[in-house]
Amino acid sequence: MDAKTQKSELTRAAIVGAAMELAATQGLEAISLQTVADRVGLSKSGVFSRIGSREALQKAVVDEYGQRFVADVFTPAMQQPQGLPRLHEIMRRWSLRVCQVEAHTGCIFTAGAFELHDREGELRDHLVQAISIWRAALCRTVQQAITLGQLRADTDPDQLVGELYSLVIGLLHDARFLRDPRATERTQASWTRLIASYQV
Repeated sequence: MDAKTQKSELTRAAIVGAAMELAATQGLEAISLQTVADRVGLSKSGVFSRIGSREALQKAVVDEYGQRFVADVFTPAMQQPQGLPRLHEIMRRWSLRVCQVEAHTGCIFTAGAFELHDREGELRDHLVQAISIWRAALCRTVQQAITLGQLRADTDPDQLVGELYSLVIGLLHDARFLRDPRATERTQASWTRLIASYQV
């Protein structure tokens, strides 16, 4: 990679990073090319030439958040054996991320879902797609546990993933909004009871 290309990529990363910080504190709709330009010390046209439209920048933020989330939660969990060990590790790492990162900076997936739930458009569709990919990966992990005989054969992966997702959203609420120091402990207890109800 030549120096010019490297500088361009670093500048783009700085733009997306500044937009992510804005989205985490004020929401995806708060992102504007001018605000981000001011944060990174570029002109509005300089941001546009590297990213494109405001909507393209919003989508880039969703993509970058998803990549960081997968890197923190899903990819390391893949080192665990298939099935329940992997599912437990995903839940552990997800809970840690909520309390160590998102309790302080906010969760763009969750906040974005509430922000855009009744707004039709490409940004909403893009966020739905990103979250759906993640939920599909969770469903595959549950299905592996069923196939391996670790969960009951009549387990509905979508139902279990929906319940898991609800636990994490509740954890985010209690850790970020209520600032409950026992939020993680309570969520882990709920997860233990939940997964036990699906075991053979």
